[in-house]
Amino acid sequence: MALVSAAYGVLALHPHAVPVPHAHAGPDAPTMIAVALPAAGYLLLAARRRAAGRPWSHRRSASFLTGCALLALALGHVLPFGEGDFRGHMLQHLLIGMLAPLALVLAAPLTLVLGALPPRWDRQLGRVLRSRTARLLAHPVTGLLLTLGGLVALYGTPLYALAAADPWVHRLVHAHFLISGCLFAWAIAGPDPAPHRPSVPFRLVVLGAAVAGHAVVSQLMYAGILPVPGVPADQRRGGAELMYYGGDIAELLLALALLVTWRPPARARKRHRSFPRTLATEVPGRGSGPGM
Repeated sequence: MALVSAAYGVLALHPHAVPVPHAHAGPDAPTMIAVALPAAGYLLLAARRRAAGRPWSHRRSASFLTGCALLALALGHVLPFGEGDFRGHMLQHLLIGMLAPLALVLAAPLTLVLGALPPRWDRQLGRVLRSRTARLLAHPVTGLLLTLGGLVALYGTPLYALAAADPWVHRLVHAHFLISGCLFAWAIAGPDPAPHRPSVPFRLVVLGAAVAGHAVVSQLMYAGILPVPGVPADQRRGGAELMYYGGDIAELLLALALLVTWRPPARARKRHRSFPRTLATEVPGRGSGPGM
């Protein structure tokens, strides 16, 4: 509480003294390495899988590399806005929290990793993924609450000012949006196996709620009802427009991915039989084609 009160006090006394989290602080080598390592690991597992005679879709590999490239673009401080520009921050949020997660999830990384695990680990991971915690995390409503709740917390509380002043808080905010974005994309349209995934109509309703929620937050921000301390009005309105239109594009792509990856119920039962007793029987590639 003392930290929150201090943040509000600083903003009240010096409304323009708070630095805006921005996209132009120079390349960050550790961050780039952290993005490159998963890409290299994914390509290595895909190559080993093909060498073992089990096919893996090149489209999925391209999707994962696209997601990593979007993260590198967002975190590499090369976005087309000046230093401290709130619009650069908002574009960064769209890339980290919406577009990159969709590309990463459509690459089916969990399926690829499971295909490389020994059967004994498969069964252990299967028990984890069938747990109540996994079911809760894999539910679309959980992803919706995490993504929209993160937006409200960031722009409706002193969290934005704290993230601007503390690089570690800023990194934690990025991590939250990336993880929650991946959970939401996985729950809505992920090709990876998920415990007790709701029906397609239900997921479309949840996705519609996400569209409406993003629209409300962006409109409140544009109108100044949800002010962002220390941000000029023109940048705040520009950031709100990016959230509004960029969010619509990302969620339209997610809806398209849901429709493309959806299979008729009878066919889905024949291929996957919901969530099996052991993941080894479900993972595409342990005796089945790559699909996408």
